[in-house]
Amino acid sequence: MKRIITAAVVGLTCMAGLTGAQAPDTPAAVIKGRQAGMMLSGVAMASIKASIDAQQPLASQRFGARSLARWAHAVPGMFPAGSGGEAGVRTNAKDDIWSDRAGFEAKAAAYAAAADRLAELAAGEDAEAFAAQWAEVRASCQACHDIYKAD
Repeated sequence: MKRIITAAVVGLTCMAGLTGAQAPDTPAAVIKGRQAGMMLSGVAMASIKASIDAQQPLASQRFGARSLARWAHAVPGMFPAGSGGEAGVRTNAKDDIWSDRAGFEAKAAAYAAAADRLAELAAGEDAEAFAAQWAEVRASCQACHDIYKAD
């Protein structure tokens, strides 16, 4: 599983380099960074789910769960003003992220709290609680996407 995550990280890093040279603080660069982060988040979630289904030891998911929690805390900062559709880069972010910033940040905080708990559980031995918490992380992620992500 770690090989899959490593390969995904390397692949996405290489793809990011091929997408064009932009200053790291431009809205377009921020959009591309958050898109890569969202993809990596999906890879981590899939990897964790596969480990749950395979009944692998929780220790094998500690890094993935901690990484997911760190990303969850970074999410609000990946949506600064000016990084919506007006940036000239295709994005699925709805304008509601900026017009309902308090709501967006509340959803992001719920996702971060759920991911933090997942990371805590990964350090333990309770596989059943870990699996249930994965479902909570997935639900909190989806709750935000339902409102703030265009199809």
